[in-house]
Amino acid sequence: MRISTVGVDLIKEFEGCKLEAYQCSADVWTIGYGHTRHVSKGDTISQDQADKYLLDDIAWVEVHCDRLITVPLKQHQHDAIVSWCYNLGCGNLRASTMLKVINAGEMHSVSEQIVRWDKVNGQSLAGLTRRRSAEAALFDSGKAEKPKPKKKAKIL
Repeated sequence: MRISTVGVDLIKEFEGCKLEAYQCSADVWTIGYGHTRHVSKGDTISQDQADKYLLDDIAWVEVHCDRLITVPLKQHQHDAIVSWCYNLGCGNLRASTMLKVINAGEMHSVSEQIVRWDKVNGQSLAGLTRRRSAEAALFDSGKAEKPKPKKKAKIL
């Protein structure tokens, strides 16, 4: 199974696109839509290269998801898990309780597992909480929730 445009759009929405290398919240050099392989400080890319990295990285994630998940998924479930893995890595899927829940066919419990993964260094991050909520909603209902905009601080 291959990701749908709904899944790609969800990844794009939460990853954002930066054409200059930056360090993500986990201090990993990143570029484009969350691409991390062979990225160094000072690297720059074009929008076309960012789009290519995105599709190549998604294809790589899908290969690993297909290998690890032993039960059939619906398109929206596949999209949600690919988005989760795109952000967190397939190693985390391999070691997760979520994979056991999926492979046991307990689809009603998967969203509970998805939302647990909103932390960096033990601290919940609002952006990850929003992303996990959107992925859980997509997994359960087939509808991706648009992330709520960040609240701006009031100036007194």
